[in-house]
Amino acid sequence: MTRSPQHAVYVISVAAELAGVHPQTLRIYERKGLVDPARTQGGSRRYSDADIALLLRIQDLTNEGLNLAGVQRVLALEAENFHLRAELARTRAQAQAEVAEVERRHRYEIVPVRQAVVLYQGKRRRS
Repeated sequence: MTRSPQHAVYVISVAAELAGVHPQTLRIYERKGLVDPARTQGGSRRYSDADIALLLRIQDLTNEGLNLAGVQRVLALEAENFHLRAELARTRAQAQAEVAEVERRHRYEIVPVRQAVVLYQGKRRRS
């Protein structure tokens, strides 16, 4: 049985090592709202594979010179972009389904252009 990427299993020291940072850095990220690890009943932090991927993304952005406020903004924009792309894909699929339904209902009424009748209006005069 494989576990979900959201299944929190890593303690803070392991998560910090996997992300290549100090455990205190993870505490700072949490205070700034960049990461929200799960908690055990005893209050210990537990990080998931998704959290580790997020930590690595944060590291990439900070290594490129962004401060934590910039990182937070970039992550928010990336999330918004992801949601907008998903909404666009759903809208496109819905539009294609609706066009297909109209074509299905009116398939005997729709005449392809190559078979359409065109009225002859005589020769056109050039000006």
